[in-house]
Formats: sequence, structure tokens, C-alpha cells
Amino acid sequence: MKQFPTLHSREAFCPFEIEPSWKAVLKDELEKPYMAQLAAFVLRERAGKIPIYPPEHLVFNAFTKTPYSAVKVLLIGQDPYHGQGQAHGMSFSVPHGIAQPPSLQNIFKELESDLGIPPASHGCLTAWAEQGVMLLNATLTVRQSDAMSHHNRGWEQFTDAVVNILCARESPVIFVLWGRSAQEKCRFITSSPASRRHVVLTAAHPSPFSARNGFFGCRHFSKINTILREWNVPPIDWRL
Repeated sequence: MKQFPTLHSREAFCPFEIEPSWKAVLKDELEKPYMAQLAAFVLRERAGKIPIYPPEHLVFNAFTKTPYSAVKVLLIGQDPYHGQGQAHGMSFSVPHGIAQPPSLQNIFKELESDLGIPPASHGCLTAWAEQGVMLLNATLTVRQSDAMSHHNRGWEQFTDAVVNILCARESPVIFVLWGRSAQEKCRFITSSPASRRHVVLTAAHPSPFSARNGFFGCRHFSKINTILREWNVPPIDWRL
């Protein structure tokens, strides 16, 4: 089992491995005591009988696929999928060979309605992430079949710091907030002095329970590309 330095160690350390550009801008956050406590909690959870998702090497997949300077769009999710094989470290996405969850099916329906792109045969959104769409969940790990089981353990504080860092970045970002949870998490963006250079797009969550309350018809995919072109930034090819 991995061992971490005690919280009273004089030497600062990073308890998680993360993509280098993100590690550089998150250095102070990664060295805060709560991150060591979070790392120890996740380690204990993985030592138990109930599987923890995503696998350890994919927890920071959103950071790996979309380095700090490459972020054009931040799409906030809430909790990793908690079914076997579903979570691979990017919000709304599932690996190849895994059935598309209902929310993702609705995302593809809106994409087709907006841009005429037919639904993909799979649910892996890596191609979006590699073009600058960071797919970040508020919580980065979860217990199998137990939604929100790692809520309030420190992940939310860490991902708040990620949002803050992007908000403070000089080059603009499009923040895409689907559903109340994402909108509450990022509510400070519009009041931040730096927010004037960013764009915030909001809509209902694509879940079957809420998609017809404002997600369908939001046309965020075409809006994102219109904004990127206005910024002289290459648009996203949404085809998978």
C-alpha cells in the first residue's frame, strides 16, 4: 500500500500525479493539507472491498487530455459514473465499448439538432478533450453503485481551485454549465472582475429528468464555435 508523508512533514509534497502544466499552476493547492487527507481517504477506499471508480491511473484524465494552456471550453459535470467500466476521468464520457448513459444520449440528440451531426456509435469524448474541451467533474472519484459517496471529502475544494485558476487566466475560456449543480459551483464567475473576458453558457442538465426544461434547444455546440471564431481560435470539430 502506498504511504504518504505525515501532514506535519516540513517538506511540501504532491500526493497525486497530475499533468505537468496543471501541476505547475496548481502547485500551491496540491500541497495544502486537505489534499494529503483526500489522498489518504481515497487510498483507504481503494483498499476496501468495494471498487472505486475511475481506476487510479484515470482519475486525472481530464487534465491529461486537456493541458492548462489548451483549455478553450470547460464543461462541468458532478460525479463520476458509478457503474462498472463507465468512469474514465472525464465528465459525461464513457470508454469505447461501454453503453452510452441517458444524459450522453441526450447530449448527442442536441448535437444533431444543433449541427446536424448524427449520434456517435460510442460514448468516448476524448476527441473533444484533445481539442480543448476540458471535461471536469466536481468530484473525481466514487464508490461503485454509490453516487456522491466521495462528496465533501475535498475534491470539490480542489476543482473549485481549478475553476478559479481558469477564471484568472488571461486567455478566455467558455464555461459550459449544465444543471443547477454546475451553475452553483461556478456562480462566482460572473461576479469576478476577470469574468469580462470569459463567456458563460448555462442550460438545464441533459438528464432525462430535466433535458426538456431547457437543455434541448440550447444550441451550445454552435454557440461555442461562433464564440471561438470571434476570438480567432480554431472551433471544435464535434464529430466523434
